Amino acid sequence: MKTRWIILSVLLLITNGLIAQSYTFKVLASKGKTEIKSVDGWQNLKVGASLSATDEVKIAENAYLGLMHANGKPLEIREARSFKVSELISRLGSGSSVLNKYTDFILSSNQEKKNRLTATGAVHRGVKDVIIVYLPGSEKADLYGDKIGLQWTGEEIPGPYQIIFTNLMDDNLAKFETSDNQLTVSLSEGLLKNEPVIKVKVVSKANPGQGSKDYIIKKLRTEDREKFTKSISEFSSSLDQESALSKYIMAGFYEQNFLLNDAITAYQEAIKLAPDVPVYQEAYVDFLKRLGFEIK
Repeated sequence: MKTRWIILSVLLLITNGLIAQSYTFKVLASKGKTEIKSVDGWQNLKVGASLSATDEVKIAENAYLGLMHANGKPLEIREARSFKVSELISRLGSGSSVLNKYTDFILSSNQEKKNRLTATGAVHRGVKDVIIVYLPGSEKADLYGDKIGLQWTGEEIPGPYQIIFTNLMDDNLAKFETSDNQLTVSLSEGLLKNEPVIKVKVVSKANPGQGSKDYIIKKLRTEDREKFTKSISEFSSSLDQESALSKYIMAGFYEQNFLLNDAITAYQEAIKLAPDVPVYQEAYVDFLKRLGFEIK
């Protein structure tokens, strides 16, 4: 009887392992005409689709495909031709299966993600400022990284703008100017470097009285950073940090861990690295809407 239970347990483990590896790649991003070959001919590939090792895919001119392998290794494809999926596997290095849970999060429904944020009180509440900066409220203002991606509404008040950083005593730490409605700022330089809590606002250069409220950014304490550093170290070697797909995956990691400032920055970086791939811009807009912002 004991032997029978051992055999049954082993069979269950094998079966579960096969189920867990029932796909070779999952599609995280697609732009242009990307197709998979089926018994009925070529069919359009959709985000969330699974590819097996025996499948064949075709990438049209100026198209793009962002894939995640079952071993946790992302892969971007821009070459215009047909590929055997088995051929794509040979392009991969080692990966980390830890990334798969963030893949699952990225592919989960927008409503599921919104419900998680709503449950934590992270949703932005409407204000009447003439400039709205796309940052979470102070209760979810933690920042793991050393930079912040800022973006704000610019319809009512045109640029140029001043971006003003102060400490909690309203001492000036840094000031930047831009005619755009977006700016990435390093918080590891100058007077910003040693401030654990920073306030930032965006105002019209022509009329400083017209602008946003003060937004809070809280740098994580060393002991709070450690758990995230440990998690990131488990899969960071699988990612190309100059890849839009990797930034997109990191945005999913940050959102799942409620590091919303970092998620905003990662989404913006993904868009900058692949401005021709609408999936990343659409995902960013969906994320801002989940935070409660009204995006036109």
